[in-house]
Amino acid sequence: MRKYARCIGLLFQVVDDILDVTKSSVELGKTAGKDLASDKATYPKLMGIEGARNFAAKLVAQAIEELAHFDAARAAPLYCLANYIANRQT
Repeated sequence: MRKYARCIGLLFQVVDDILDVTKSSVELGKTAGKDLASDKATYPKLMGIEGARNFAAKLVAQAIEELAHFDAARAAPLYCLANYIANRQT
């Protein structure tokens, strides 16, 4: 479970960084581009947009892999959470 938690926590940050540079303030409901303006180290800045997207895909796959040895029905909410974080648009 620790690896699952680490993966989805990191996944949330990677996706947040991607959204910050690919969505507008209106779409996000918050100021877009703040990280770039304040020269923060972000995943898209370090890896490029595609690299960050690929990293996010690896993280969600790793998180889901960590759930493989749990009962599928009981782990279903955790699968949903990982996929929600990976695919969120705001």
